[in-house]
Amino acid sequence: MSLQANLERVLARHKELEAILASGEDIGSQDIAKLSRELSELAPVAEKVTELTAMRKELDDARVLLEDPDMAEMAGEEVERLEKELPDLEREVQVLLLPKDEADEKNAILEVRAGTGGDEAALFASDLFGMYQRYAAQKGWKFEIMEISENDIGGYKEAIAEISGRSVFARLKFESGVHRVQRVPVTESGGRIHTSAATVAVLPEAEDVDLEIEDKDLRVDVFRASGAGGQHVNTTESAVRITHLPSGIVVSQQDEKSQHKNRAKAMKILRARLYDHERQRLASERAADRKDQVGSGDRSERIRTYNFPQGRVTDHRINLTLYKIDKVIAGEALDELVDALTAEDEAARLAALS
Repeated sequence: MSLQANLERVLARHKELEAILASGEDIGSQDIAKLSRELSELAPVAEKVTELTAMRKELDDARVLLEDPDMAEMAGEEVERLEKELPDLEREVQVLLLPKDEADEKNAILEVRAGTGGDEAALFASDLFGMYQRYAAQKGWKFEIMEISENDIGGYKEAIAEISGRSVFARLKFESGVHRVQRVPVTESGGRIHTSAATVAVLPEAEDVDLEIEDKDLRVDVFRASGAGGQHVNTTESAVRITHLPSGIVVSQQDEKSQHKNRAKAMKILRARLYDHERQRLASERAADRKDQVGSGDRSERIRTYNFPQGRVTDHRINLTLYKIDKVIAGEALDELVDALTAEDEAARLAALS
């Protein structure tokens, strides 16, 4: 569909929705809520489309005035200004018209796991988890720790959190992958730089309407919480392990004293993993070459290196290096990486449409 056809479609649908909601017809409360939500999402797009249409007309009128000797100079200045501003507005509108990722507005499940590197990898996983926790606080998001499995020196073998707020998944979805660190570990007496890694997975939180999980597809085991990782180790069989038989996905929870609470947490994580698995499958079918996509979601892909001796963070997908590692780890400069990745993804999707 051409850009002009898309513009006309947006304006027509916006007008149609306004008319339906203003008519007072008996369309049911659920339908009203759905249409109202669509209208609110479409309103800023329609506003920009109207602005673009007006600027194009303004440019056409100014070009006509170039033929008038008395108005030519003023019209020329106006044409120059509008021709400079128009491409930026057209790109802004094109981005707004890109198909939306239905998961962008969802909350997210964050999973950080230590990779290669032993204790240092676990310490780095702890640093990353803390980075996202601070970033969430700066965004006003709710960050609820669901599970932490520590090693003997305070590193995280695995840490899982639920992050709730506006556009959480949209801002964090490009963080999935292998994060690498280069630094002198606290456990290193010789001062040598080591390379370790941790894996990050950001999963959109699934709701009941997103997928159906049948009881017959689940095996639920209960056991006694024990060992590192259980914040509330106790003698009752409160820990829960849920296996989704068709996919083989296994989720365990033991941080709560209540078996019921552990099961609820485990089901939330399981739903997110199953929903993400289905999204990845569909994305694989749609993409001709997923390597061209910024957000491929490949958990084995090395996406970023944190080099402490040089004070730099490099994102390998877009070849962006920031010499402000402390601010990135503090969560303060993470937006610079997120914004650049989002812009690259938008550019790639726009190019695919042309």
